[in-house]
Amino acid sequence: MFRTKDRFTMPMPDDFHAHLRQGEGLSAYVRGHAGQFGRVLLMPNTLPPVSSVPQLEAYRAEIERALEALPDNERFEPLFSFKILPGMRGTEVEALARAGTVAGKYYPSGATTNAADGPHSFDEVEEVLDAMEAQGLVLCIHGEAPEAPVLERERAFLPGVERLLIRHPKLRIVLEHLSDARSVQFVADGPENLAATITAHHLLFTIDDMIGNSMNPHLYCKPVLKFARDRDALRDAVLSGSKKFFFGSDSAPHPCEKKECGASASGVYSSPSALPALVGLFDSLGGLDALIPFMTEHGAAFYGLPHASRTLTLERSPWEVPKRIAGVVPMCAGQTLEWRVACD
Repeated sequence: MFRTKDRFTMPMPDDFHAHLRQGEGLSAYVRGHAGQFGRVLLMPNTLPPVSSVPQLEAYRAEIERALEALPDNERFEPLFSFKILPGMRGTEVEALARAGTVAGKYYPSGATTNAADGPHSFDEVEEVLDAMEAQGLVLCIHGEAPEAPVLERERAFLPGVERLLIRHPKLRIVLEHLSDARSVQFVADGPENLAATITAHHLLFTIDDMIGNSMNPHLYCKPVLKFARDRDALRDAVLSGSKKFFFGSDSAPHPCEKKECGASASGVYSSPSALPALVGLFDSLGGLDALIPFMTEHGAAFYGLPHASRTLTLERSPWEVPKRIAGVVPMCAGQTLEWRVACD
């Protein structure tokens, strides 16, 4: 890393959890990641879900069309996952692995957006998990128990993960978007095949930012933002240099009419501002050296991917995050961030 007080160059970051949606808004959401990330792991909870080879190929073609519209230096490599559904067979998993997926995503039934069709337990998809272990695929988990009180759902899910680790000791498992200090400790104490992604919004904000003075629906996400002690545990984890924690934005755009309504959709649209905001956070905490392994090394190593071949330069140059981008309110909308991606 080349670094001065107001400028530094780092390997191109990876984002190991992102939603680019589908259809009309997809091209705009692809641009949200453009020029900031080298690889992006795409979540499969589209409608219909990415759960078969034909669905994967159709989604890949849609993503590639959007990427082709970008300049060469702004394109990222899309990484694909499939949605684990009850009744899925091991042969389907094998076909998806041959077709290029790197992960399967487990959404507990009813846990989040487009998850009503998900399994009710790991027992329902044991054949899928066996096949994933045999194929060397990563299991990504939305780790919440929908039946538990909302602030306790992540913690309530951990015993099931503990049993899963015993049954599948060679299966690489990622607990997604950690939000609770107890989950951080669970992952830190777990075996080497257990890791976790951490988002920008869970590192930056707490439940008070969402509902302390007035309701901010654009910070409503799942798992919901927790308390300062949880945010601080997440910060300690990423600053520690532990290889178990790496970046996944969980950038999840929803049009304003889906957020500013009586039943707000869950999700934070973070991709346009996550990298500059995190640079500012790590800089303020005296931890810029920890930013690079968190965003460029640990995730690639866990997924067995090569190191980034491109670099990215950031500079201290204040800018205001737009209040809307393509009809969506981005994370930190209207706020001034101190860092930005350099144009040269």
